[in-house]
Amino acid sequence: MNGRVVLVAGAGRSGTSTVAGALSMLGVHLPGPQVPADETNPRGFHETQWVVDLHKRMLRRSPVVRTLDARPEAAELAAGLPTDDDAEELDGWLARALRDAPRGQVVVKDPRVFWFHDLWRGAAARAGAELGFVTMLRHPVEVAKSRDTHYTPTDRGESFRRQRATANIAGWVHALLVTEEVSRPDPRAFVRYADLLADWRPVLAEVAGRLGLDLDHAGDADVDAFIEPTLRRSEADWSSVDVPDTLRAVAEGVWEQVDRLVADPTDPAVPPALAALRADYERLHDHAVGVALDHTQAREVHVRRRTRANLREEYESTIAELEQQLEDANLAEEGGDETPPRGLFLRRRH
Repeated sequence: MNGRVVLVAGAGRSGTSTVAGALSMLGVHLPGPQVPADETNPRGFHETQWVVDLHKRMLRRSPVVRTLDARPEAAELAAGLPTDDDAEELDGWLARALRDAPRGQVVVKDPRVFWFHDLWRGAAARAGAELGFVTMLRHPVEVAKSRDTHYTPTDRGESFRRQRATANIAGWVHALLVTEEVSRPDPRAFVRYADLLADWRPVLAEVAGRLGLDLDHAGDADVDAFIEPTLRRSEADWSSVDVPDTLRAVAEGVWEQVDRLVADPTDPAVPPALAALRADYERLHDHAVGVALDHTQAREVHVRRRTRANLREEYESTIAELEQQLEDANLAEEGGDETPPRGLFLRRRH
């Protein structure tokens, strides 16, 4: 192996930007240009724009898969989205990125990356590089509250906010289940966001050891200025989010299991425990779809009826207009008017 590719995974708002930014300051190459910072992430996303664009382009294909997709079948759907052209394009980009990396180490951060693990694994192998995962862990309540703060409109009411909280918790569960499963064949490290903020040095030393990274500690002062405990503004408290108890139980179970992987990413007890939780989650998702089905069907019936009514009104208006034009034309002929009225039916042949 002549290089290393680090994929930073984890649900959005889990500290992925923080760990990617810190690694880049410590000598792991983050290819540019980068996604510009904005008000939701003023310290920067530390994402390569080209990578984000590639992932978005693939996810928008049919069938569409969302960044935080709670559907149990989403991983299977995403696996069929990349094409041979995508693989060839990624091969070229990754070869250039590794060539430009002073230490032969590249960090790739994008919340969508776990959907395309096979694509990245293949590209890394063809480039002669070893692939590794850093998965950021942040309690699902903190993630949901952070997403609510930054992404949920404030004028949509409590019902909408409750629905978004449920969707965000479900998306977190599914993202962690998929990420843990797909990263098993590779060197990997699981990092608690709270640990990273409290004392980043031992945390990133552990990451470097597990993934075989060579960190440049000339950038330590930059990381000190970059990482602050105040970055953690949301606390884990289930009473602060209104979600079903069944979803809460599954999410808390997943959190407890992935938390065990911080100490030992190969803990043999975790995969079977997560498999049982996955079964619970899939059953819960089916129940949620069943509950929502009546609501969805009612809305579909309303839309169909409203569409038919609108079309009927449009057709009736058009027919009335045509009938009036035809009547005007007949009157013009009977009256000998040399200039017949203009209309849809009035281009007479002579």
